[in-house]
Amino acid sequence: MATESLKTKEGLPVNYGLLVFPTFQALDAFGPMDILNLLSRDYPMNLSIIAQTLEPVSTKHRDPSLNPLRSNFGESVVPTHDFSNAPPLDVLIIPGGYGLAANDLDLVYEFVKRTYPSLKYLITICNGCWVAARAGILDGKRATTNKSGWEMTKEIRPDVNWVAHARWVVDGNIWTSSGVSAGMDATLAFVGEVYGEEKAKEIAIVMEYERHEDPSWDPFADIYNLPKDT
Repeated sequence: MATESLKTKEGLPVNYGLLVFPTFQALDAFGPMDILNLLSRDYPMNLSIIAQTLEPVSTKHRDPSLNPLRSNFGESVVPTHDFSNAPPLDVLIIPGGYGLAANDLDLVYEFVKRTYPSLKYLITICNGCWVAARAGILDGKRATTNKSGWEMTKEIRPDVNWVAHARWVVDGNIWTSSGVSAGMDATLAFVGEVYGEEKAKEIAIVMEYERHEDPSWDPFADIYNLPKDT
């Protein structure tokens, strides 16, 4: 009975959105999605995959300079909604990827800017934080991202309090994570915070995933010789 009560507890997020764009990073999206797929067996949850159009969105590089051998290799997802008809959301997840270096993403930023005020939570993976930063919703907040492009990230939005040494950072209802695989640790931490730590541990065990639970664990900041935060 207690378990059933928890499953139907008012206030838990129900409607999730995954924002995708050409050349998004696969694990940024599918790592957190697999965690949430498992979570959805125990809680009522809906997923919308949102993109600028309803055409399939691929992880393939669209910039030839990033694919010098012309490899035909990538995966595609089919959006369920575009920016004009996306449903109300409780949680929006923004993966990163090389595609965020493109200069034609104004509609992506505008969508996030107008959607954020109605969200319960925003989760960004890797340089997916660039979208939130360029939308202006990280100004004055603490956030982190992939350490390999740290200097570029700081230039994109100096008004953000960028935290160099962090696996993930939480500021209010915004969760930002470091590079790629860090999104799984951040998502499990989110599950632990919102749905209970026992559920997060259970999912990690089912996935046979060796989870990092310390948000300050970040050997990659040391690899790139980033200064300690002050």
